[in-house]
Amino acid sequence: MSETLDLFKAALGLAEPWRVTRSDFDVVQGRLDLYLDFPRGARFACAVPGCDQGSCPVHDTEDKTWRHMDFFQYKAFLHARVPRTRCAEHGVHLVEVAWARPESGFTLLFEALLIEFATAMPVARVAAMTREHDTRIWRVLEYHVAVQREKLSFADVRRVGMDETSARKGQDYVTTFMDLDARRVLFATEGRDSATVAAFADDLAGHGGDPERISDTSSDMSPAFIAGIGEHLPKAKLTYDRYHVIAKLNEAVDQVRRAEQKDNPALKKTRYVWLKNRANLTVKQQDTLTWLTRPSMHLATARAHRWREDFQEFYDLDTGQAPGYLRSWCYGAKRSRLQPIKDFVKLVETHWDGIVGWHDSRISNGLLEGTNSLIQAAKARARGYRSKTKMITIIYLIAGKLPNPSPYVAHPI
Repeated sequence: MSETLDLFKAALGLAEPWRVTRSDFDVVQGRLDLYLDFPRGARFACAVPGCDQGSCPVHDTEDKTWRHMDFFQYKAFLHARVPRTRCAEHGVHLVEVAWARPESGFTLLFEALLIEFATAMPVARVAAMTREHDTRIWRVLEYHVAVQREKLSFADVRRVGMDETSARKGQDYVTTFMDLDARRVLFATEGRDSATVAAFADDLAGHGGDPERISDTSSDMSPAFIAGIGEHLPKAKLTYDRYHVIAKLNEAVDQVRRAEQKDNPALKKTRYVWLKNRANLTVKQQDTLTWLTRPSMHLATARAHRWREDFQEFYDLDTGQAPGYLRSWCYGAKRSRLQPIKDFVKLVETHWDGIVGWHDSRISNGLLEGTNSLIQAAKARARGYRSKTKMITIIYLIAGKLPNPSPYVAHPI
C-alpha cells in the first residue's frame, strides 16, 4: 500500500511536507479519493505575500476537497487538511495550496482542462463530458478570463477595428474591438452605441493604453461609432470598412432591381446575379447576367450594376489616382437618374475622408468579420447563451488570445 501511495504522490508532484496518506477506490460509485496530509510539526510559509517571518507553525486546519482530472474513466478527488498558520506579524491565515486556487473546488489541472474544452465546444457539452454542473464550469471560465485579461498590456495598440455581432434575435448586440495588428479581441461589451466606444477607451486606459495614441480605426458608417470615436479616440483617423461601403451600394442596386421587377418578371430571383462579383458567379449566373445586360433589354438594374462595378475600381487604383476617380464617379452617378444610386453618392460625399482614407490606412473589418463568424458559429453550437455576459466570456476565450493557464509550470503540485 505504501508503494501505491508513493506512486500517487509522484504522479501528483507533491512537494514536502505534503504526502498521500490514504486512497479509496470505489468501482460502484465510480470514483477515486486521495487523501493528502502533512506530518505533525510541519511548518509552512506565512500566507501573507512578502512576509519575512520565515516558516510559521500550524494553528489549526480546515478540511477541503477538490475535483481532479479523471483516473481513467473514474472521477478523482483530492482531500486535505489545509493548515492555518500563526504568524507573529500577521496573525492566523489559511495556507494557499499549490494544486488549487482558493475557493475553487477544482484542481488547477482540472480547470486547465475545462478551459481547453470550452474553447472548442459548448459549455453544456463540456459539462456532460466532465459530469459537472455547467454553473461551476462557467465560474471557472469567467474567473480565468478576468484574471488573464487583468495581466494584458494594451500599451502598443494603435489601430483598432470595431463591429457589432448579434447576441439574440432582434436589436440585441455585442460590440467587439480588435487590435488589427495583433489580430486579437481587445474588448467586448453590450450594445452598439457610442457608449461602447467610451467603455473601450476606459478599458484601454485600464490596461496601460492611451486612447489619444490610437492612430486609426476601422468601422462601418454608424453615426454612433463615428460620434464615439470623435469623442473618445480624438486623434484617430477614421477608415470606413470597404466591405460595408460596398454593401451600401449593393443595397442601392437591389432597390433598383426590386422596383423594376414589378414590371419585368425576368428580374425575379436574380438578386445575387447583380450583387456578386463576376469572379464569384456560377456559370449559370454568368449566362443570366450576360443575357440581362444586353443593350436591347434597356434595364435600369443593368445601369445600376455598371455603376457598382465602376465604383469598385476605386479600391484597385493607386493612392494618387483614387480621389480624382471617385470625384468623377460621383459626378456621373448623380446624373444616373437612379435615385438609390444618387442617395449612395450623398452617403459617399458625407463620409468622403473615411472612404478615401482607406488608400492610406489599408485597413478593413475583414478580421472582425472572420471573428464574428467564429463567434456566431460558437453561439449556434451552444444554441445561444443565457446572457450577453456569458457570450462575452466565450468571445475572449476564442478570440482574445489570452494566455493559457500552465499548472505544470506556474503552479507545481
